[in-house]
Amino acid sequence: MQTIQELGEAVSARRHLLGLRQAVVAQQAGITAESLSRFERGRSAELGARKLLAVLAALGMELDVIVSGESGTLDELRRERHNAGAGKNVSRP
Repeated sequence: MQTIQELGEAVSARRHLLGLRQAVVAQQAGITAESLSRFERGRSAELGARKLLAVLAALGMELDVIVSGESGTLDELRRERHNAGAGKNVSRP
């Protein structure tokens, strides 16, 4: 995820997967259902770190920070593996 809107969509998808209503998650997180609704729809510019973490906790989610550029795509990882193997001397009978 790279945008707040994508994060809101992920929260919405998880909430739906768990079969939870916005009011229930919002109450557990200590925010209003309207705030959660706006966040899920990408209409809230700022939810606040504590509130965001509380929403994620209520849904059994957590935030993972990844340094940009250090998590290669699957194709990049395959190329690295292939290139690493190409430099090895392989003896064949």
